[in-house]
Amino acid sequence: MGVWIDTDMGFDDIAAILVVQSSGLAIDGVSLVFGNTTLQAVCGNAAGAVAAFGWSMPIHQGSAKPVLGALETAQSILGDSGIPTVGQSLPDAPALPKSDAFASLCGWLEGEGERRILALGPLTNIAALCLARPDLAARISDLTWMGGGLTSGNHTASAEFNAFADPEALAIVLSHGLPLRMVDLDACRKVTASPADVLPIRNAGGKNAGLIADLLEGFIGIATSRGRPAMALYDPVAAVAFKSGLIGWRQARIDVELHASLTRGRTVVETRADKVETFNAHLAETVDAEGAKAIVLEALRREAAR
Repeated sequence: MGVWIDTDMGFDDIAAILVVQSSGLAIDGVSLVFGNTTLQAVCGNAAGAVAAFGWSMPIHQGSAKPVLGALETAQSILGDSGIPTVGQSLPDAPALPKSDAFASLCGWLEGEGERRILALGPLTNIAALCLARPDLAARISDLTWMGGGLTSGNHTASAEFNAFADPEALAIVLSHGLPLRMVDLDACRKVTASPADVLPIRNAGGKNAGLIADLLEGFIGIATSRGRPAMALYDPVAAVAFKSGLIGWRQARIDVELHASLTRGRTVVETRADKVETFNAHLAETVDAEGAKAIVLEALRREAAR
């Protein structure tokens, strides 16, 4: 049983991929999307990760810009590469072979069995599938997405970044009735890593121990440089959704604000059955924070020990 991963390939995306691998799930394919940085840099990060970690799953180039509006990235926080570090960075590597994410996703969805997607960035690639091949989009059995915010945003006061970067894509996905499970900011912020969590990674003894530790420390530094004691482990929290019992789900009605205003990209979540005609998603309501953190850090440590 496998999963498809749609990603903008930052450090927490890499950690999420390592969590999926360590869980024993096959990764049937990876599609890339703009987000943490430009698609060109995202593709460079993917090539560097393949070189560093020996990944063999097929990786495909997807959307470079949102459905509507200007390109929005997180480079102002994460730097041009989309991956901050305190030392080593992913190695420079030859470009990956050109492969179209849309065609590859279509081919994968034509296969037999469950078709589960873990989406870790803006939902632009999935929206394109909904618009052009709704028959194949309907074959998705589970779409688990790290995005949105129940109470507040991070990129703006109202909006979480993945939703803000392409709210029209989220609206398209919601309108097509895909089986969406939203792991939002509030859920992810329950699972954090602090500077003390870096040392076991650095001491793991494998060839990538220093690299992973430097990237983890750089990622945690996003929070500590702003006076916070720890950093939310965003994308890998969504990855632990495939571990039974770690996340508790609640039916919800999710809508997204599309107007060009201070609330653009805000996810509006209603969980009261008497307030909506139908629910259209599930929301991560509870998280076993210690269990999730242990799984994420163990996946990083195992890779650092190889």
